[in-house]
Amino acid sequence: MAFGAQAQGASNDSTTTTIASSSTIADTTGSSSSTTSTVVPAPTAAQTASLYYRGALRFPPFTRLNPPQLPNKSGFGRRVIYKNSLQWVWVVDAQNNVVRVMPVSGRRGVPTPGEYKVNSQSLRSYSLDFEGVWFNNMTRFALGPKGGNIGFHAIPTKNGKVLQTEDQLGTFQGSGCLRLRPDDAKFIFNFAKPGTKVVVLP
Repeated sequence: MAFGAQAQGASNDSTTTTIASSSTIADTTGSSSSTTSTVVPAPTAAQTASLYYRGALRFPPFTRLNPPQLPNKSGFGRRVIYKNSLQWVWVVDAQNNVVRVMPVSGRRGVPTPGEYKVNSQSLRSYSLDFEGVWFNNMTRFALGPKGGNIGFHAIPTKNGKVLQTEDQLGTFQGSGCLRLRPDDAKFIFNFAKPGTKVVVLP
């Protein structure tokens, strides 16, 4: 019984596993033992998803070494693409080559999907809504539900302390803007000058 339980638990790492369990134990009189085989089916998508917390944003998780592919119908030419549901950004050059991919932290459903253009930039700016909150390498391209600016910027600080970790990038953490690792924010600041196209996908 214990052997069968251990083998069944180990089957989570494979798609289909055959488990041999002893149904008869040989004794000192020389009687033979027999085995039975059980096929353990691969877990369903629902079973696998249940292993992740309900607020998980994606499965399987993407990383910088294994980023998501450039989304279909994301336009052509020099542009920055932001996919809200994945919380990832792609920077694409004029020859349609992806030159950088990065996780971000924004707000679910903000801004509205569509095509925008960078309208202004600031090396350092502050929030009009949250006292003591500052942004570095701000690249603005849209307006939020209440009329505030939305842009790419480094993870903000409040009274000198960062508001989230870099490990949390790729999850919804922002109030509207797109938070980035400092070097990514600087890259977009240098790449996406005013007039650069920004494509927002749901």
